[in-house]
Formats: sequence, structure tokens, C-alpha cells
Amino acid sequence: MKNSISLLLLAFISLTYSCAQQPENEVNTPIEITFTPQLIISEIQIPWGMAFLPDGSMLITEKSGNLIHFKDGSKTIINNSPTVYNRGQGGLLDVAIDPDYQNNGWIYISYASEEGEEKGGHTAIMRAKLNGNSLTDNEVLYKASPNTTKGHHFGSRIEFDNNGYLYFSIGERGDRDVNPQDITRDGGKIYRINTDGSIPSDNPFVDTPEAKTAIYSYGHRNPQGMIKNPNTGEIWINEHGPQGGDEINIVEKGKNYGWPVITYGINYSGTPITDKTEMEGMEQPIYYWVPSIAPSGMAFVTSDKYPNWKGSLLVGSLKFQYLERLELKNNKVVNRVKLMTDLGRVRDVRQAPDGFIYVAVEGKGIYKLVPKE
Repeated sequence: MKNSISLLLLAFISLTYSCAQQPENEVNTPIEITFTPQLIISEIQIPWGMAFLPDGSMLITEKSGNLIHFKDGSKTIINNSPTVYNRGQGGLLDVAIDPDYQNNGWIYISYASEEGEEKGGHTAIMRAKLNGNSLTDNEVLYKASPNTTKGHHFGSRIEFDNNGYLYFSIGERGDRDVNPQDITRDGGKIYRINTDGSIPSDNPFVDTPEAKTAIYSYGHRNPQGMIKNPNTGEIWINEHGPQGGDEINIVEKGKNYGWPVITYGINYSGTPITDKTEMEGMEQPIYYWVPSIAPSGMAFVTSDKYPNWKGSLLVGSLKFQYLERLELKNNKVVNRVKLMTDLGRVRDVRQAPDGFIYVAVEGKGIYKLVPKE
């Protein structure tokens, strides 16, 4: 009976949409066999994030707390990485390098931190420099509060826009009825800061009393994918919905993305969260998934090494354990293709400076997608 109710609710939600793109109209095409997934870094239990240094080496975060430097075929554990709150979805999360890394050497890391008076943890952003096999000049730029012992919805991707601003995501930490819609509280937000941690003077809530002035947009659930659109410079995110209603959104200044007031999903129990999928003053996703795929990292394909994929968006699926390629036209998904099926939970995907695509798979490691000739 419960399953029947869940299916009826999902059907109702799908039929009552207006502006968002309805995923049921999309066709999952047969698997493309155009590449070979080559395992280049093995034995990493949960590789959460990847970043590429100018010398061609790679930094990988392992959720348990290890920052790994992969260079010339060897893995090195970097010393003096941050102490993490390794609970549930929390741990050592994303890693990114400064757009001006060759001149300033800054590396940025997101992680679950216990810093603060309350028990538990919350998402933090830090920067540091890599000196040999150790991090130096460690500096916390942002620490969300208050801590909670809940183990879910930390976010937490990092990206830079064309102006050098640093964006990061923090999930609503399991407190959906309070955090996402309240700009005086952390959680359920996309944030924008300067690379030194200061707040840009044109952030949307800098003049709002008691607001968290680093907030750039709000009403999010748990964004675990973030990428700059190379053609427009816009920041795109994907975020986990509940049962159904995972979303792709384009982040805009000061906008409210609706969670949990509007959603295309339902509770895991099958009960409704809300009867609304749209509301004035709240943004519609450009795409949503029903059922949920549990989206993770994402990347735009611009490389000539994959000519049939150029312009596509790659998104990892944790739930169904594949890499999804979304063909886009005018910010609409016109086709979906499953890649790398049954290899494991895809945690991150990146297009490296060398043009190759690298995919982080839980329990396996890092794969390089080698095109077939």
C-alpha cells in the first residue's frame, strides 16, 4: 500500500509541473561504447574530490581524511591536512586550486569540521599551500555554525567564476524546516567569498541585518555538484532531492531555490513534503530527476578528445552507480546516456587540463576515460 501511495504521489508531482523540464519525457539511450575506463589510481575507499596541478599531478581528497598527491604514478599522503569530522556524509570533501595558482600557490579544501562550542560538526572552507609533502599556511576562510551531530547534508563543492570569486555549497544539515529559507542561518545555501575569505561588497545580503553575508543564494537541499559553465561563466549546481526531485540549477544572485517549500520529490516514507512544485519568488530547476539518481560531481565537456560529447554535461550517480551524460540545447536536457555502468558509486568527475576526463569511483579509485580510436 505504501509503495502504491508513493507511486501515485510521484505521478501527481510529475503532472503538476509548469516551468521545469519534465524528465519522464527524456529517453535513456543505449550505452555508448566510445572509451575504455582505465584505472590509474587504485585502493581509494571514498575519493571525494579531485584537482589538477600545473605540473600534471593530481590532488585527491579521501573522505576519511587523507589528502593524496598523485604524481609520476605514485601516491603520497600529504601531512598537515585538516582534522575532519568523519561522520555520515562528512569528512574531507572537495579540493580546488586558485585560478592564479602558478603565482600564489593557494589550494582550497572543504571539509566537515568540529571547530566550535557545540558537539558534532559543520562544513568549513580553508586554504593552504603545498610545500613538498605537507600543507603550510593553513587558514580557515569560513566555518558554518552551529555544529550538529547529524551526519548528512554537508554539501560541499568549490568553484570559481570568471571574476575569481570563490563559490561553495553547504547542505541544510538535515534541518530542512529551519535552515534553507533563513538567511540568518548557515545551511542550504550557495556562498560566495573572495579568495582571502572576505565578503564581496556586492553580495546580495551584505546590508541585511543579521544575515550571513557570504550567502549568494538559498533554498537549497544538498548541492554535491558545482561547475562553471565554460560558455556563459554561470555557476551550475546539482543537488540531492529527497525521494525524487534531484535538481540542476543555475545559481543567481539572491535567488531562492525553494527547498522545502517547493519540490518535485516526496519523503522517503512516501508521504508528501508539500503539494507545491512552484511558487512566485522561487526558482524552477532547469532539470529534475524522478526517480532520484543521487547526483554527485559534474563537469562540462569541452575537450576535442571526445568530439561526440562536446557541450554535454557529465553527472555522477551515487544511487544507480553510473556516469550520466546529458546532452543540452538552450539549457534544456534533450537526451540522457548512461556511461560506466556497474563500476560503482561515481563520486566525482573532472575534465583535466590535458583534455581527458577523470572519474572518481567509490571502493575503486580514479579512472581515466581513454577514447577508442
